[in-house]
Amino acid sequence: MNFLMEEMSTYLDAFDIYSLFKEDKTVTFLDSGIDHNNLGRYSFIGINVFSSFKYEDNKCFIDGKVVDTDEPFEAIKRIMKNYKINNNTRLPYIGGAMGYFSYDLGRILENIPKMASNNMKIPEVYLYFYDNAIIKDNLENKIYITALGILKDSKESIKHIKERISRGNKITYTYLEGKENKFEANFTKEDYLASIDKLREYIENGDVYIANLTQSFSCETNKSPYAVYKELRYINPSPFAAFLNIEDFSIISSSPERFLKIKDKIIETRPIKGTRPRGRNASEDLKNAKTLVESEKDKSELLMIVDLERNDLSKVCNADSVKVTELFKLEKYSTVFHLVSTITGVLKDELTALDCLKACFPGGSITGAPKIRAMEIIEELEPTRRNLYTGCIGYLGFDGNMDLNIAIRTIVIKDKKAYFGVGGGITWESIREDEYQETLDKAKALMRCLS
Repeated sequence: MNFLMEEMSTYLDAFDIYSLFKEDKTVTFLDSGIDHNNLGRYSFIGINVFSSFKYEDNKCFIDGKVVDTDEPFEAIKRIMKNYKINNNTRLPYIGGAMGYFSYDLGRILENIPKMASNNMKIPEVYLYFYDNAIIKDNLENKIYITALGILKDSKESIKHIKERISRGNKITYTYLEGKENKFEANFTKEDYLASIDKLREYIENGDVYIANLTQSFSCETNKSPYAVYKELRYINPSPFAAFLNIEDFSIISSSPERFLKIKDKIIETRPIKGTRPRGRNASEDLKNAKTLVESEKDKSELLMIVDLERNDLSKVCNADSVKVTELFKLEKYSTVFHLVSTITGVLKDELTALDCLKACFPGGSITGAPKIRAMEIIEELEPTRRNLYTGCIGYLGFDGNMDLNIAIRTIVIKDKKAYFGVGGGITWESIREDEYQETLDKAKALMRCLS
């Protein structure tokens, strides 16, 4: 490989730049729309695919051809080893793969019995490997372009990308409220409440302490996925958003939650538990935030997941390196408040980012504790499979770094139909009506952009 990186100046933001390349359906956009001082400092655009990986029907495919292993993590490791690069920059990503790992991969890894129906079939894993990347430093307003030199001479490919960006224009956008769409849920309200009751029985009997219960919505849509994403990032910007087009479906994510970040062997995970809606005025907003911060039920819920995540990280981290650096941090988004914790650790020298991902997948915040028993109960109570929802989306760097979100607040559009899930953690203290309402609060922004 002939790695090269160059900087350029532009008045365009990351979405403006992505829009210049969107006609190439294999371009991936990892978009940090808020919190540029901290979580959302960098946005990433992957362009010019030189290879792809897919895991589907218990088979691994590289560039569309079946390979000689059915273990996806090992197959991905083989590809990553062929393109190792040293990252001597301060940037967290300079080249590698972008894509997703669906929640359903976790069902396979843990051999969960198959009970839920599959209403939207997509591969369990899909990754694109890119020859070029565009990195936007949202804080310093700088653009970096990288090239590996696999498909094209590095200097020539960067020159071509710079020329396209220099000819670009700002995209102006004003959100206009549309007429309400008709959404179908996989639960009736009564069935969702009954499932909460059943889950509380499992908690009473000692099966689990907490489990996440999801309901899914779907609707017909004639909107282009690009238009839906443009509206979603306008009304609900988030630090871990993403837009991908893969085969015959599109992924539109405005996730507020980081699953796993690894940079220079330092691991970070940020589970979310606890939600309140934003208020209709400043007084109500302050009241809702205060109620969440003072909620013993929500703090207890988050504490259980923090303990689970600490245990997961301990499997792959150096002894005594796992620390809780933030416990009950309040974060605000356009439609909700959340409580968030941060856990860090140091990855063992002999292990890779993929080893860490496999050990921690799927995230504890969207399964429950104990994790495997919670997943078995989820499979029993939820009528349809989650597919991508509550899996993860992000990048795997050829330098060993990684950053993945939890795929919540995420829409999949396939065959002019949109699908998304919303859920929450159920504990013994859960109040049925409040838990149901929490799912609707989380769905507001998604429903608005599909109107």
